[in-house]
Amino acid sequence: MIAPIAHLIEDEELIIVPDGSSFLIPYAALVDQKSRYLSETLRIRLAPSLTSLRLLIDCPEERHSTSGALLVGDPWIETVRLKSQEKQKPKKYTQLPGAEKEVKMIGQILNVEPLMGKNATKDQVLRKLNSVSLVHIAAHGSAERGEILLSPNLGSSKPPEEKDFLLTMKDVLDAKLDAKLVVLSCCHSGRGKIKAEGVVGIARAFLGAGARSVIASLWENDDDATLTFMKHFYEHLVRGQSASKSLHEAMKMMRESDGFNAVKYWAPFMLIGDDVTLNFDQ
Repeated sequence: MIAPIAHLIEDEELIIVPDGSSFLIPYAALVDQKSRYLSETLRIRLAPSLTSLRLLIDCPEERHSTSGALLVGDPWIETVRLKSQEKQKPKKYTQLPGAEKEVKMIGQILNVEPLMGKNATKDQVLRKLNSVSLVHIAAHGSAERGEILLSPNLGSSKPPEEKDFLLTMKDVLDAKLDAKLVVLSCCHSGRGKIKAEGVVGIARAFLGAGARSVIASLWENDDDATLTFMKHFYEHLVRGQSASKSLHEAMKMMRESDGFNAVKYWAPFMLIGDDVTLNFDQ
């Protein structure tokens, strides 16, 4: 895929506008003839279309929020069930202690109190979603479109209905975001229905709602590996490095580690949209 145009790449960043199912390729893990990963030499960023890329480039910096962070981790989901599973044996969702550790760790780096457990309700998340510069969600995601399982709203029915706990694409689109960066540290958050305009799922919804850039995952994440990955990512981001540079460095640190150098641990994460820099002093 890359070899025929490799001689044309002059910068350290490669922006890919995938077509159809090629949106689901882990480009960071592609290997060249010298057995080097593509992400070893290039920072990689995806865009849903050339039109959306132009809109992001032309969008003024002041359009997006410059302060505030919403961190959501390990919502309480022990009683929830998705409709798509009604004809199957019900799947019991388990809590994600690794996700709780993840947002606590990020909270310490950013000096922000995260929403966790029963406090991470759908109502609470939607209430804060459109007023911050950074959104980070570590939770279960549905395999179909990456839609996110949150804690049921207070006073919801028993068992709770999907509208009480599932953060859908429509919910996100209706929220009208001002976030510069949304990090979806959720299984399958980069997936969705494959259409002519690419993959339509929760990550695309966040962009459509106004987020300038989104980091999503192509497959199921390992708790310990993701905790380590996000630690590296935020340590670089908080120093003023851009999202693509921070992602690039986090992947490099993982590849060079003893425990998490396998592709499955570092390659699912992809940056979609603009390459943003956040000022955490504001």
